[in-house]
Amino acid sequence: MRITGRGQVTIPKPLRDRFGMNPNVEVEITPTENGLLIQKRTAARHPVDRIYGIVSGYGNTNDYIEEIRGR
Repeated sequence: MRITGRGQVTIPKPLRDRFGMNPNVEVEITPTENGLLIQKRTAARHPVDRIYGIVSGYGNTNDYIEEIRGR
């Protein structure tokens, strides 16, 4: 494979089919120690990722729970 002058790479059709890389699928490119990792971006976020960092402003989980309970 070659990278075009515009930085584009064509993923071979057998690989696109195998990994569900259909037209308009968004991908994430992550640098790794060995090169670049290309993964499909999932529409749904993991539940932990959705709430990660919320409690940090409260000091601990007990303070957060008391806050959301209105105490």
